[in-house]
Amino acid sequence: MLVGGAAVLAWGEWVNWRWSRALAPNNGGAAEAVVVLGHRNPQATANFVNRWRVRAGIRSIAAGSARETWVIFSGGAAGGGAAEARLMADYARSVLGFDGVVLLEDRSVTTWENITNVIPLLEDADRIKIVSQPAHALKARAYLRRQRPDLAQRLARADDYRPGEWTAVKPLLALYGLWTLRGLELRAPPHPAPERPFCSEL
Repeated sequence: MLVGGAAVLAWGEWVNWRWSRALAPNNGGAAEAVVVLGHRNPQATANFVNRWRVRAGIRSIAAGSARETWVIFSGGAAGGGAAEARLMADYARSVLGFDGVVLLEDRSVTTWENITNVIPLLEDADRIKIVSQPAHALKARAYLRRQRPDLAQRLARADDYRPGEWTAVKPLLALYGLWTLRGLELRAPPHPAPERPFCSEL
């Protein structure tokens, strides 16, 4: 019984670890964009999941690059009330004391829309990190590759997986992730699309 339980927990860790590294080929460059995806949040303050995602986003900022990093909180009012992006930004500023550059994308209600709407904010980034639970972040990276293969070449691994964090629920997250990722093309395209000219959105 104990061996079986340990095996299930180890499987959950391994699956989430693997997802956290998939489709994240790039670690170079100075300018960094960290995209934190929101979770359904009908209450007036950031819920437990969104608070964790904010913390994971802030710890994903590369050492020594804070001055050249902007954090993008993405999420509309999918559950009613205030936009997820605004609740996460408020938590980052007022509770965590984060004083870096923050941008808001507060219209999206699906993961596909998250990516579509943050693309103009990513054009000048050398390195792009997408933060959420590992399966959700992988899905978002796959969507970026479908919408803008040139930007997907700049994806880097976020710090949204740590051993021992969420261990008890990682098997459930793994099962849910397998369901949400079903049919999603995760292999790299044979030839990246040519880069589009940078815009001046930022």
